[in-house]
Amino acid sequence: MLVSVLVVAGTATGAVLATMGGKSAATGQAAAVAPRTSPAPSKITGPVVPMLGGSADGGGKPIPVPVAHASAVASTAARVAKPARVAPLRGLKQAGLLVVAPFSLSSRVQAAVARQPGVTGTEPIEAAKIKINGTFTAVLGVNPSSFRSYAAPSTAASSKLWQGVASGGVAVSYTMGTLDKLSLGGQVTVSGRQQQRLPVVAFGTVGIGGVDAVVSDSVARSLGMPARNAIVVSAPPHQVASLAARIKAVLPKGASVEPLVTEVTRPGGPSPVGTIPGTAVGSGAMTAAQLTAALKAAESRRGLPYVWGAAGPSSFDCSGLVQWSFAQAGIRMPRVAADQARTGPAVPVSQLQPGDLLFYHTDPTDPGYISHVTIYLGNGWMIQAPQPGMDVEVVPASFSSQFAGAIRVYPRIALSLAGGLA
Repeated sequence: MLVSVLVVAGTATGAVLATMGGKSAATGQAAAVAPRTSPAPSKITGPVVPMLGGSADGGGKPIPVPVAHASAVASTAARVAKPARVAPLRGLKQAGLLVVAPFSLSSRVQAAVARQPGVTGTEPIEAAKIKINGTFTAVLGVNPSSFRSYAAPSTAASSKLWQGVASGGVAVSYTMGTLDKLSLGGQVTVSGRQQQRLPVVAFGTVGIGGVDAVVSDSVARSLGMPARNAIVVSAPPHQVASLAARIKAVLPKGASVEPLVTEVTRPGGPSPVGTIPGTAVGSGAMTAAQLTAALKAAESRRGLPYVWGAAGPSSFDCSGLVQWSFAQAGIRMPRVAADQARTGPAVPVSQLQPGDLLFYHTDPTDPGYISHVTIYLGNGWMIQAPQPGMDVEVVPASFSSQFAGAIRVYPRIALSLAGGLA
């Protein structure tokens, strides 16, 4: 079976609300016993994280979502007797939480969720991990007319994207489309319980961390995804943590709820890097032995190729390198960069230590989204899996306009997030 339901892990209430203003972890002796030997760079001459195209400045204006020509989906649309008309965008809603289960959720459950104080909207969807061109990818099945309000602003505004989805195509994230070298208007093989060839109709960030593809609900069900097994919930960001606990109480056994806080912020607001200020993270930082093991593991992968969706041991994408390296130290990490950005407290650049993670905005369709991660090695250097055609490399750490922030990994927090959308 090639369908894996997106299972979410329970997260400590309030532990994942993100901010750049979080208190940095106390400096300990770990840095002294795990020194880096690379020389400090005298000058950083240019960006060292991949520029995927367009404006990727975290304070800049998103570029229009790239969409395929209508003729590119004509053959697919011909199979649809009456392609649904897509309603115009009528305002945006913040996708604050995701309810998901390995079975269909009844209308009664949706109503119970919608009645909770603070809920400003609910949207039933399909959510599962299925293969796209052989790589497991988190995919949503949606009603294009109603779900578009919950997407990232530039994606929500693209009527052509949603018409392409309604006509039987798949819209993928800008990061996936670019780094996996997909062709707009070309076809991909999508394999659930059933397999189909679908045209790629657009590159645009969905707006939910870890989700890289969207199809219509009818296509999702034809692929074997369970009907309406998930609910996107809109709520004010400051109510997300407490609301998650109330929603959990009304869900059937086997269903879970997860805050989608990595997308709470937008350009101009605080960056979604680090845990909430005042979170009781205690003395949960990595030990010196864990830091040494993770750093040695990462550096041992130097020279191995970048491959989209790969997590080792012989090829990697950016977050795959982080996940694999920390696993060698016995630390379970989430799979995607947007979730890895929540695995510990924010750290100011002036207090960086070896083993800290550096995050970047590289998606020009949604410049507020975390889409790249590297591992800080100390002395002004970092190691990264950059982009297709390049290998894992050690380069000067970049703090350009794409830099989103840094965190210090706390294993307990990482473990609580590792079962989520990643």
